[in-house]
Amino acid sequence: MDHTTAGALYDPKDPFNEAVAAFYVQASGGLGDLYAPVLPLTAGDAERPGLLGYIKGLRFIRIEAFDTDAAVTATELLRFGHSWAAVHAIHSARPSPTHPPTHPPGATCSP
Repeated sequence: MDHTTAGALYDPKDPFNEAVAAFYVQASGGLGDLYAPVLPLTAGDAERPGLLGYIKGLRFIRIEAFDTDAAVTATELLRFGHSWAAVHAIHSARPSPTHPPTHPPGATCSP
């Protein structure tokens, strides 16, 4: 969940609020996991004060820390022109040893 998705959940008047809230309801029912990287939430909180605290208070959203691996990825992505608000979300969405890609048996994926 990046800053725009978190913002949609935070603001009931956002046109995407219902869609994002549906994902939250699914996560609360055990039908998936929601992760929110802290750097995009920080960027979002600068635009919408209270956003980070709101998301932090939601039980079924896991806030991802900005660690050294994320910083390395962020540095690479910033050099290619990606925004501060996006780089941690991109890092968090990539497969890793702790979060390997999940595909149905026999499925292939593009890099």
